[in-house]
Amino acid sequence: MRFVTFRRADGRTQPGVVEGDAVRPIATPTLLDYIALAPHERIAWHAADELLPLASVTLEAPLRPSRNVFCVGRNYLEHAKEGARALGRELKLPDVPTFFTKAPSAIAGPDATLHLQAEISPEYDFEAELAVVIGARCKNVSEADAMHVIFGYTALNDVTARDVQRAHVQWFKGKSLDDTAPLGPWIVSADEIGDPQALAIGFRLNGVQKQHSSTGNMIFHIPRLIAELSRGMTLEPGDVIATGTPEGVGFARTPPEFLRDGDVMEVEIEKIGVLRNRVAIG
Repeated sequence: MRFVTFRRADGRTQPGVVEGDAVRPIATPTLLDYIALAPHERIAWHAADELLPLASVTLEAPLRPSRNVFCVGRNYLEHAKEGARALGRELKLPDVPTFFTKAPSAIAGPDATLHLQAEISPEYDFEAELAVVIGARCKNVSEADAMHVIFGYTALNDVTARDVQRAHVQWFKGKSLDDTAPLGPWIVSADEIGDPQALAIGFRLNGVQKQHSSTGNMIFHIPRLIAELSRGMTLEPGDVIATGTPEGVGFARTPPEFLRDGDVMEVEIEKIGVLRNRVAIG
């Protein structure tokens, strides 16, 4: 199933489930409220008497989590290599996943224009990522049980102000500016995705392929990420984990390629679809 948050023509926003070329509203106030329900309770909240043409609504970010988006750095070997090479550093891979976060205020929706400030940074970059949506409150989850706490998957573009990231040493500020976490276009349920480590993932800038890989190339696979993140820390329904980006990002190219005003970015992930956003830098 594909779960969305949509805006009606009258401005009302609500969650729904996509059925072909239509969307069936869900009666909970938000998709976060729906995800927090027990699995056997969820189907009762689907509105049986209304079906809206998908073309008649506007898709918003499917989910706005109640706390920061969890992210994983350097989780594809070739991306780790290109980053070390671009920065002139020795490649050192971590023994455990490198976690950081993006503020929820950074989230933007599919097809939204991302308004970025030129005076803040001239070095906005792109990162195509598979994002995991947690579906159950959990803690100290084993790798063997990790897949059972997943609600679904979506696409995320970890837009980054590289110079701000370098200046602050740690990554939070350079990755949490407004409109730097477009998410969507929907959340695909875990049962429809099947094996999340067998998905093609890519990124196009103005129609030109810049990233192309497979989620199977992650250094730390999703069960390990959930197990490590949940050790001693409770995960909540609706938490989002961005699982890292493959090689091909802008700052590591020769010469570097940063985003420009008017650029169109497309993250495409197999079985999920395309997350498209236009950039407005001013």
